[in-house]
Amino acid sequence: MAAEPEGRVLGDVLAARRRRSFVGRGAELALFEGALDSEESLFSVLFLHGPGGIGKSSLLDMFAGIAEAAGAAVVRVDGREVAPVPGEVLDAVGPVPAEVGGRLVLLIDTYERLAPVDDWVRRRLLPRLPATALTVIAGRQPPDAGWRAETGLGELFRVVALRNLSPVQAREYLRVQGVDARRWDRIAGVSHGHPLGLALLTDLHARDAELPDDPLSPDLVTTLLRRFVDVVPSDRHRQALEVCALARVTTEALLRDVLGPGDANALFGWLRELSFVYPGSDGLYPHELARDVLDAELRWRDIDSYQRVFHGVWTHIRSVLRGTTGRTQQRAIFDLKFVFRNLPGVLSPVDWESWGCAYPEPATPGERGTVVELVAAAEGAESAAIAGHWFDRQPGGFHVLRDQNHDVQGLLVILDLTAADPAEIAADPGARAALAFATGAQPLRPGEVVTQTRFIIDRTAYQDPSPTLNATPVLTMQHYLRTPNLAWDLLTLAEPERWDDYFAVADLPRATGADFVVGGRRYGLFAHDFRRVPVDSWLELVTERALARDFSPAAPTGPDLLVLSQPEFAQAVKQALHDLRTPSALARNPLLRTRLLHDYTAGQPDAAAVERLLRDAITALGADARADKQLRALDRTYLRPAATQESAAALLGLPFSTYRRHLSQGLSGVVAWLWERDVHGFACTEHN
Repeated sequence: MAAEPEGRVLGDVLAARRRRSFVGRGAELALFEGALDSEESLFSVLFLHGPGGIGKSSLLDMFAGIAEAAGAAVVRVDGREVAPVPGEVLDAVGPVPAEVGGRLVLLIDTYERLAPVDDWVRRRLLPRLPATALTVIAGRQPPDAGWRAETGLGELFRVVALRNLSPVQAREYLRVQGVDARRWDRIAGVSHGHPLGLALLTDLHARDAELPDDPLSPDLVTTLLRRFVDVVPSDRHRQALEVCALARVTTEALLRDVLGPGDANALFGWLRELSFVYPGSDGLYPHELARDVLDAELRWRDIDSYQRVFHGVWTHIRSVLRGTTGRTQQRAIFDLKFVFRNLPGVLSPVDWESWGCAYPEPATPGERGTVVELVAAAEGAESAAIAGHWFDRQPGGFHVLRDQNHDVQGLLVILDLTAADPAEIAADPGARAALAFATGAQPLRPGEVVTQTRFIIDRTAYQDPSPTLNATPVLTMQHYLRTPNLAWDLLTLAEPERWDDYFAVADLPRATGADFVVGGRRYGLFAHDFRRVPVDSWLELVTERALARDFSPAAPTGPDLLVLSQPEFAQAVKQALHDLRTPSALARNPLLRTRLLHDYTAGQPDAAAVERLLRDAITALGADARADKQLRALDRTYLRPAATQESAAALLGLPFSTYRRHLSQGLSGVVAWLWERDVHGFACTEHN
């Protein structure tokens, strides 16, 4: 065997091996090489897109090798490893001089993770690169229309959709991999040329596993991974797979802590040679299509082994968390919650697509007005005044999340209620309710602290899954770890009923009798007594509950219906009309918990029933010939919506003010029709 060149690391060797086994994509390689060799740029940006497992990352590896061999300066950015904020992307790119020796080649992988900064990439990042730079972007989704409309790139922008390999290319891949030629047609037919499927079938063949005779179901990767688990060399290798599937990234140190030091090095080497495991800047990670399949399969096969491995991964991350501060600690908290993502008992309201991509940071004094405006838009003027009240008194408790333009996208506020004087507490119904609950059963002892997460607001999603909601446990966990003598922490959330089950598992049960109202909206408090269960014990308890197969919160004894006030009811109807074409939003609407929907569906309400009921209400309004104008406004706003209300007015041939008046009258009619049935029931109303 020839010796490897001095100075190379294992990652270089593996990358070279993967390039040698690469087949197909001749047109894409020729396109890239032509652009690289041309003195005048044939194009500046190449945008590759295709589904998971189609080979985008492997093609970028080939581009990198070609560019390096041509003397180009290659810069690689991976969306899995970079938060989608301009500063972090710039850090990953590094300093870019106006001119470089040779061409600059920028390769951006997993671009779907960087979607929040897509505008910034095309408007700010690319224009600052040298004129001769060549950028290749690879992601699951095709480029946004803005790439052609706004960048001015024209012919300098190319788009390529990657497809499965042809049968000829699939057989060539199997030849390069050393697969018995008698198996080529069978494996190529089963995989349909899907690159990740081919790689998995090759792994199975190398382990003498039984291969299927017929083409598999569309869920090819799932079927193959389950067969792969059947033929791993040993229980130790299966446990290493469990670690890799559970943890966001796997390092040799993690394997050593979880499985013991004896063979951690060998197991790490085995993992990194698997076709569906890739090296990253901070460790190994499985292909996204493989991770959840492996996690579910291994948990199902041996729950006791899974729980032992889970505890080991969790303990390792917790030790990192305890030994760090700042952003490093925040990342460890993200990693801690990541391992819980698939446990059925933890119905965590998480936007996993943006998980770990945005971090809270202290608000600046100059952002008071922005913070107040954000609260006003989400919760109304009374809440905004309360936010301003606390910003003036406890500005250090205000944290924000920023978007790609550095504008405030989200707000998280943690107050120290024991540091506030009685007049400050009295000005806020939420703070009054929280402190009264915490001190009601047992007075605080000297030095004990009560805190309240008072505001959680995302500019777009409010308190639905979002980067802001993702960041909430990160900030609160940091707060728990660094607050001496913490007695109570209370979390404030609107629509508290929808959070009951989740926080029951998390041992932050609803604070009974502590709901409060601000600006006509009801809020609930979810509380934990850290004197009774300290932080470490609390984390252990949450873990045990999440892993327990038989744990579930107490089941309700009957339908727990909401009795909304008329303003709350009207707001719920208007929000439902706004969300009429978004079932996931309708499924969260308070109307689902009302007598109205319970009666309408005979006790089986769902999002589709909300939509049907609203359409029935609009139809009923149309029974009155005098309401024709209102009906037309409702139709063009909600049933067959125009792009904007201005467009709706134009379609109806009305001045905008007239259209708005008709729409307001129509909304009032729909609300009245539904309100009557919520108060009196469908049967009574229909017979009157």
